[in-house]
Amino acid sequence: MRIPLQLFASSGDQVGRSARAQVTCRYKCGEACWHEPGNSSDNPYFRDVLRSSASRRAVLRSSAGAAVALGATSVLAACGSDTGSSAASSSVATSGGSARPGMNFAAVAPNTEDALVIPQGYRQDVVIRWGDPVLPGAPEFDFAKQTPEAQAMQFGFNNDFAGLIPVDGVSGHHYLLCNQEYTTEEFMFAGYKPKEPTEQQARISMAAHGITVLEVSATPGSGALTPVVGQRNRRITASTPMRLTGPAAGSAFVTTSADPAGTTVLGTIANCSGGLTPWGTMLSGEENFNNYFSNASTVTDPATKENLERYSFEDDGDYHQWGRFDKRFDLAQEPNEANRFGYVVEVDPHDPSSTPIKHSALGRLKHESATIHVVGSGPDAGTVVAYSGDDERFEYIYKFVSSRTMKTGLSATARTHNTGILDEGTLYVASFTGNEPQAIDGSGKLPPSGSFAGTGTWHPLLTVNADGSARSHVDGMDPAQVAVFTRAAADKVGATKMDRPEDIEPHPRTGKVYCALTNNSKRGTEGEAAADTANPRNENKNGQIIEITDNHTGTDFTWDLLLVCGDPAEADTYFGGFDKTAVSPISCPDNVAFDPHGNLWISTDGNALDSNDGLFAVALDGDRRGETKQFLTVPVGAETCGPIIGRDRVIVCVQHPGELDDHSADNPASHWPDGGTSQPRPAVVAVWRDGGAPIGV
Repeated sequence: MRIPLQLFASSGDQVGRSARAQVTCRYKCGEACWHEPGNSSDNPYFRDVLRSSASRRAVLRSSAGAAVALGATSVLAACGSDTGSSAASSSVATSGGSARPGMNFAAVAPNTEDALVIPQGYRQDVVIRWGDPVLPGAPEFDFAKQTPEAQAMQFGFNNDFAGLIPVDGVSGHHYLLCNQEYTTEEFMFAGYKPKEPTEQQARISMAAHGITVLEVSATPGSGALTPVVGQRNRRITASTPMRLTGPAAGSAFVTTSADPAGTTVLGTIANCSGGLTPWGTMLSGEENFNNYFSNASTVTDPATKENLERYSFEDDGDYHQWGRFDKRFDLAQEPNEANRFGYVVEVDPHDPSSTPIKHSALGRLKHESATIHVVGSGPDAGTVVAYSGDDERFEYIYKFVSSRTMKTGLSATARTHNTGILDEGTLYVASFTGNEPQAIDGSGKLPPSGSFAGTGTWHPLLTVNADGSARSHVDGMDPAQVAVFTRAAADKVGATKMDRPEDIEPHPRTGKVYCALTNNSKRGTEGEAAADTANPRNENKNGQIIEITDNHTGTDFTWDLLLVCGDPAEADTYFGGFDKTAVSPISCPDNVAFDPHGNLWISTDGNALDSNDGLFAVALDGDRRGETKQFLTVPVGAETCGPIIGRDRVIVCVQHPGELDDHSADNPASHWPDGGTSQPRPAVVAVWRDGGAPIGV
């Protein structure tokens, strides 16, 4: 029996690309998908695995344990109404048997509503939205009367990652940690002139970036969370002092006129996804930092110019224009400032006065996230491993294996020790080999074995010792160069070019690692890397999910593709071997998370199937492996971010609602979440079942 879901084909002008609006691309990533990829290397790996008889054109994607431990009080972001919209819901037919625990809900059908649509029998409520007060004394939000001072005390713009950490000693209270990834000034200010901000507008935007630490309290009898505006809260912005650690710190590549020591960086920007550590901190990935800097073309030093190009710095990608008012962001004046962003930032929510740390031992790249696995048994028990994806077309997957184990507790001694875990160990980058490379022709057709699978190798790049000394494993590069120009180091060792590696997380029970590969419109096109077993489609517009069975402390792994996303009616999609007539269509996977039952949940960004983005649950084992069900959709123009999947709540961050081309604050396309004629506002929402029953059971 088939699921009665409408399946969509992408519109003609989006063939080969996701459906993300170009205005979003401008402000979020500097129109990366409309420019040539930054990775122009010709890694030896590809020459080895491509069939020599075919041309490129012819052969045209623990903290998790801590998240589960938080499940009883975790949240999913939904919108303003307290009841689910049923207009786009449908019952889900299955291929036999009862639904898996955690997935027993009526699938939401694809739709284009300006609402957060949830299953029948569920409720939703906004936790916090852009401009709501965070710090004591913060004014209520007034769209027409914004100031930098007010914004620095209010919830920032375009929330992405969300995490919950219990407040020590206060029952029912948590720290809600959110990344504020980027600003879209055309939707923040009436009458805004693109690339011509006033100083006031630019400084409001700087204050709207970064990270929010917000105390929230659970509401008895429901899944709602209520903000507590108090002394535990914090706003970290583009101007907050950070401590740079690891081999980059103090090197000639990061010194500036304001920081000749090269150890104190002001601010964090482009904070995309992230993770929670088992020692009670947040890890935030600095992603599309390149499009905040002006005048890349004025840099004439050949080495500096080459390094900027490898990270996709281009003059026309800077839509924020902060360099007009702060010389830090003008490469003509401070060419090294660019090297001070692109790191994993660690924040201790338990101490609002603590200095956030940028860990250069994890490398500098467009970190989508950093997530933690702790080896549970054997001779390496207690070893901490951090995984990260570099979110750009043809970039790589990394891991960091720490040589320092964790101390338990929240004492000052434990916190000091644990914040050094990610400064001591070895950084690796991955290469993937397919079992049947000769069967890959770029069409997405399954190999004869019936699965996309293979083996892989982790190549060491950099080792940092307990005393802070470091050793490079890359010929011709010293440790500081590897830490700052990590992409170039990965090029040299032959890492595999992937289809936009985004969020990557280890499973809290099995230890298997899941990475969302969002899409890649350039795969298999003239002059670019051809399809391979891990990235099996040319001009890939829908993305895939790769499952890695890792020797966490070693250099070998096996892998297979769990999902090859898209319209299940199309031949180039794959759902883990599950009946494709009984799944929800899914496109452009972005963030991944796990529920208390062990199911994988996926949020999407740029759905290429003519529907709003959404959140999906996927079964990982047994005869239902690959079963995919849509739990919710976000409003028109929005992206689904952040998800926390708990027993009693799900949390999502609704990013850039109403962000459509030919619209702006002067012509809004959405009025979510407040309705009426209000301006759209990014927000965090909680979703729960009527009566407080467990999610999906």
